[in-house]
Amino acid sequence: MEQTPAADTDLQFVMDTASGFWRSQALFSGVNLGLFTLLAREPAHEAELTQALGLHPDAARDFLDALVALGLLTRGDDGRYANAPAADRYLDREKDSYVGGFFTFMGHSLYPAWGRLSELLRSGARQEGRDSFGDWYRDLDQVRRFMDAMDSVSAPVTAALAHRFDWTPYRTFADLGGARGNLAGHVAAAHPHLRGVCFDLPALAPLFTEHMERLGTTGKVTFQGGDFRTDPLPEADVLLFGHVLHDWDEASRQLLVKRAFDAVRPGGALLIYEELLDDDRRGPARSLLMSLNMRLVRTGGSEYTAAQARDWLTAAGFADITVEDLTATERLVIARKKR
Repeated sequence: MEQTPAADTDLQFVMDTASGFWRSQALFSGVNLGLFTLLAREPAHEAELTQALGLHPDAARDFLDALVALGLLTRGDDGRYANAPAADRYLDREKDSYVGGFFTFMGHSLYPAWGRLSELLRSGARQEGRDSFGDWYRDLDQVRRFMDAMDSVSAPVTAALAHRFDWTPYRTFADLGGARGNLAGHVAAAHPHLRGVCFDLPALAPLFTEHMERLGTTGKVTFQGGDFRTDPLPEADVLLFGHVLHDWDEASRQLLVKRAFDAVRPGGALLIYEELLDDDRRGPARSLLMSLNMRLVRTGGSEYTAAQARDWLTAAGFADITVEDLTATERLVIARKKR
């Protein structure tokens, strides 16, 4: 029986979904080979790229032209390849906006985990990574490279929080689980009247110190080491949880929110930003897939809905809870503590 146009479209949709990993692996290989960094210097012909990157000529042309078709490269009438705007901005290692380090992490750690998705679905057990952040933080060079990438990926969130939230009424803030203090440093730099605290595991103190020097915010933000589940939290007018609650199971989230309520000063606020799921769990697709990703790499981890966050915040004592879009992928929950 001859297929109808609708059937052809449906088949194409299924095939495109099934082959999605082809696209990601082409991108990851380009990053790992240093292709985009090389082309950021000047456009080049296929033969030049093959020699410079040590590529086999039988595969190089398909690889390069596939990246052109994907919109990551361009090919001029003279046959020279160049970075497309997105690749030039985000995939050149020499630029501050480089996010390729995160893609290397995805290729090395997340891609293998996704190959075991069926095992997660059968067992419910984490498939990759470590549940102890303390273990992972032992290799500070590894952590530094990862945080370079994460800070670039999170740049839109950092800019939005620094400039869209009204910091005028407040004098102090603390970023709980703030890593090396990138968000805290940018907020303090944008609002000189603020003094901040970055709270995270003690092993990150050296990375915090060097990053504050890089940002020029030494003295404006201090570091407090500890475990936010058990150790005293810094008291402040505003507390933040950014990409933190999705690492933990529901009981731990409720505990963290309650501990944050106790540490927020009267009249202050708790800010939570995350890739929240829609309350009806029909989307966004990226956030639902991110939830599966969290389950693959963290025991108890997952994304959650705004309604769930409201329940935890209300139970902890917060009032005047609002939810708004922060970036194309992030939503911001603001919960206030009465005076």
